[in-house]
Amino acid sequence: MKDLQQRFLLIVNGKSAGNPALREAVEEQREAGMPITVRSTWEGGDAALFAEQAADMGITHVIACGGDGTVNEVVNGLMRVPHDKRPALGIVPLGSANDFATSTGLPLEPGPALAAARNLTSYPIDIVRVTAAANDKSVTQYYVNMTTGGFGAEITSTTPKTLKRMLGGGAYSLMGALKAWRHRSYCGTLHWGDKEQDASLLLLALGNGRQSGGGQVLAPRAKLDDGRLDVLLVKDFSSVTELPTLINELQNFPAEGEYVRYFTTSQFTVTTRREDPAWPLTLDGEACHYDRFCAEVVPLALRVLLPEDCPLLSANDRH
Repeated sequence: MKDLQQRFLLIVNGKSAGNPALREAVEEQREAGMPITVRSTWEGGDAALFAEQAADMGITHVIACGGDGTVNEVVNGLMRVPHDKRPALGIVPLGSANDFATSTGLPLEPGPALAAARNLTSYPIDIVRVTAAANDKSVTQYYVNMTTGGFGAEITSTTPKTLKRMLGGGAYSLMGALKAWRHRSYCGTLHWGDKEQDASLLLLALGNGRQSGGGQVLAPRAKLDDGRLDVLLVKDFSSVTELPTLINELQNFPAEGEYVRYFTTSQFTVTTRREDPAWPLTLDGEACHYDRFCAEVVPLALRVLLPEDCPLLSANDRH
């Protein structure tokens, strides 16, 4: 039986505040006895602030209503709350990609998603902390799903919002195809464990979850609660004749291929030289540029409402 003292705060992306299906879902659940408070964002930073304030309001569950970027901002707000007071996270996906919700098996429509938030069990999962430097300033951010760097980050950050709305996740595939013909590589020194490597990469992916960019699976063996980052390195190529080999390796994710390398670690660092451009990154779809960054797993930092059979939970590993 569910705790009768549960209280839910819905943090709604302001662009979705008038969503008829979401309004209907809120009304339906309130009538069913679900104690819901709603806050709508107006500008960047609002979602994180509302999430940070939730514990002081007696909130037990914070529901992010929006896309992957809204989920990311809510996670960053929750990570400012002491662990023993941190509310659980739920998701009502309203974005164009909804990569995290899709990969974890959450409902994708507002009505079923909000009903699930009331009834699902919360599971402790890892969160990834990124400490970075840009223009001699240090920043700390968190993400729950995936960071991509290089080519993948360019696609996400340059895909027009109108195209995202028109095509959904397909917009990212279209932009990827367009950019593939005029790509550039990104250089840096990579550090993980006791290893160090100078690299020229087309793509870097650091997965806590499995997919990014509207359904592109970049970390197929990732688990949310294993204390590990799944790392995908895709080396640059010099001729289109090499593409078939690269594509084949991207379908198999070898530990040490000619162009693709896939492994796990708890911490991963990239450092660039002063003469090299900063790396474009996306943290759960949010774009940024960093000269140096370190991604480190914070084990079991946040409880998230997930289906019992979620494939990204270690307890459901069938391998």
